[in-house]
Amino acid sequence: MLRSALSAAVRPALAKPARQATTLAAGYPRVSAIDRPATKYGGTYTVTLIPGDGIGAEITDSVKEIFQHVNAPIEWEQYDVSGMSSSGEALFKQAMDSLKRNKVGLKGILFTPISQSGHISWNVAMRQQLDIYASVVLCKSLPGFPTRHSNVDFAIIRENTEGEYSGLEHQSYPGVVENLKKVTCVHKANIMKLGDGLFLNTFRRVAEDYKSSGIEFNDMIVDNTSMQLVARPGQFDVMVMPNLYGAIVSNIGAALVGGPGIVPGCNVGREYALFEPGCRHVASDIMGTNTANPTAMILSATMMLRHLGLDSIANNIAAATFGVINEGKVRTADMGGSSTTSDFTSAIIEKL
Repeated sequence: MLRSALSAAVRPALAKPARQATTLAAGYPRVSAIDRPATKYGGTYTVTLIPGDGIGAEITDSVKEIFQHVNAPIEWEQYDVSGMSSSGEALFKQAMDSLKRNKVGLKGILFTPISQSGHISWNVAMRQQLDIYASVVLCKSLPGFPTRHSNVDFAIIRENTEGEYSGLEHQSYPGVVENLKKVTCVHKANIMKLGDGLFLNTFRRVAEDYKSSGIEFNDMIVDNTSMQLVARPGQFDVMVMPNLYGAIVSNIGAALVGGPGIVPGCNVGREYALFEPGCRHVASDIMGTNTANPTAMILSATMMLRHLGLDSIANNIAAATFGVINEGKVRTADMGGSSTTSDFTSAIIEKL
């Protein structure tokens, strides 16, 4: 069932006084869980780190190296969980206990077997057990890295724990929700009349409450959305949708701006926030080659820093990352260059 939290989560943001959206200059927003703060001891936040499979270890190493350079007040509790076999269930449970204790995590993608005899997706198990029901993926054109479409800038808010029913929330910054111009509901209610019909009707009902805030709203069938994204992506601002459509649309969005290596994301609920690259690819084909693009993980980590209130550090890291990309001298293979993951990380640190 579509959660009433969609309305409840946004209303407090509208009620708070506006503040200067300085972190928007760095390109990516704060996304906050609702109820309880992260674990903090002596000015240092304890964060659960799950590098994940494939390129996960390499791109999380980039984050750790950058955080160490800027003296970010983060202490990692690292769990090298792997989805390559079901033998690591005990370690997975330890990681879950850590996430429940710390409230905030950074993770790579865990492999999920296709075979029916394989174990369940531990990525999905995390989201369900923590009830982090909203996935936020940010697709934004980067200066200095031209693609077929320019000025692409939209957010995808995807149901994250169920199949037919949705619980979604989006908050760019406390007090600046009014900057949203249009929210588009993506659905298949013409066929899925019960599940998607409920989703669409609830969206329309909640949207009516925000007409006075100047937020426009419309809806679009997922088939047409896919075509419109490729033809005219500039028409979209924020899109909300059920799980499967979000999986497809987020990958289209990544292709529009340059690939999965540059698209950050997070998963949020009422108590917990788990940050991870927006396109959920393990990229095992380039594992261990030191050629992965760490941008998506680095920018996801800056979103995590803003969630913790460490805006200044987040801005500096994000600005340095964008600066390296804009200069075009150091680029990984997916961006048409020949630089290594280590080269890219070092270039960011040099800018910092």
